[in-house]
Amino acid sequence: MSTHPRHALVLAGSRGPTDPVARAKGLPHKALVPVAGTPMLERVVSTLFAVPGIGHVTLCADAALADYGFGAALTREINDGRITLAAPRRTPSESVAQALEAMPEGAAFPLLVTTADHPLLTVPMVEHFCARAPAEADLVIGLAEADVIRARYPDAIRTFYRFKAKGYSGCNLFLLNTPTARKVVTFWREMERHRKRPWRLVAAVGVLPLLRFALGQLSLESALRHLSMRVGAEIGMVAMPFAEAAIDVDKPGDLDLAEAILRARG
Repeated sequence: MSTHPRHALVLAGSRGPTDPVARAKGLPHKALVPVAGTPMLERVVSTLFAVPGIGHVTLCADAALADYGFGAALTREINDGRITLAAPRRTPSESVAQALEAMPEGAAFPLLVTTADHPLLTVPMVEHFCARAPAEADLVIGLAEADVIRARYPDAIRTFYRFKAKGYSGCNLFLLNTPTARKVVTFWREMERHRKRPWRLVAAVGVLPLLRFALGQLSLESALRHLSMRVGAEIGMVAMPFAEAAIDVDKPGDLDLAEAILRARG
């Protein structure tokens, strides 16, 4: 069933000038780096506003980004009230949690979440993701199969998570469909809090599922069912047929690839 979010949240946290992409271009924030002539952040936000139904964007932007300036197009949207600024927290999950708390009651859901380093995001990608989001899911994630990415960009360096016979890469697309999705955000925060204590992560997720995952015996469907039960919220996924949906810009090599793709688009 199709889901039409009215709000979108863009996470624009950064390692600041130490970020390898920002450092390579001499800018204080990765989101400011131009890709084919347009800053990444501006590309992402303009794409979201071109999606039918999305009329408001909350932007988690740190001081380095705000102090440098957003450019004429985004500044106009901020002044018109179509973009609300929010200060990012220490981690992505905390930023999402804070943004949800700041939104008017009943107005937050469904909420589309993406990142500022996703300059290849397109309206068809967002529409595909939202149209195929399971209506019964509280939270939906976008994933692209490794075969889809490798068939189009065999030399692209991506991180793949292997579930049984298939590998998947994240697409930085999330749909918080219902208020129950807050439980997933809370669980995510716990995982981030315990990332330096592996035994706590094992205890939270469960030994058997992790063992099956390590041995390549856990299917993606089984993993989602297990996490849904653990969290107390239904987690669904959408398989994205767009290889570019899984290509964000974390390294200078990613930037080169994104520029080549955008030039090919014309």
